[in-house]
Amino acid sequence: MRTSTLVIVLCVLLLLIQWPHSALGHALLVRAEPKVGERVSTPPATVRIWFDSALEPSLCKIHVRDPNGKQVDNDDSRVNPSDEKLLEVSLPSLPPGVYHVLWSVVSRDGHKTNGDYVFTIKPGN
Repeated sequence: MRTSTLVIVLCVLLLLIQWPHSALGHALLVRAEPKVGERVSTPPATVRIWFDSALEPSLCKIHVRDPNGKQVDNDDSRVNPSDEKLLEVSLPSLPPGVYHVLWSVVSRDGHKTNGDYVFTIKPGN
């Protein structure tokens, strides 16, 4: 009985070791420009977010909202054609303030992920 219990425990452990590789198929944010929480002096022309896996272009969106919650990006979010892990959206010239970036992506393996962060444009001197 003890040998069979040990075999079962070892099989479960092997499954648990393999589980994160398949369960973590979600695209995870790797870096962003502007950076998460960054205070910039110059308004960015684009918000870019890189993920750790390829994205499904037709199912990915990124939006930028001003301090009042109004969408201020150019509504042209897209996966970069030269980098399938990069989601980006262009911005008009923005005034100082705190901006909220909201994103929703689906990785090529079908897993959906979403998130958000803020960045601040500092007032000029």
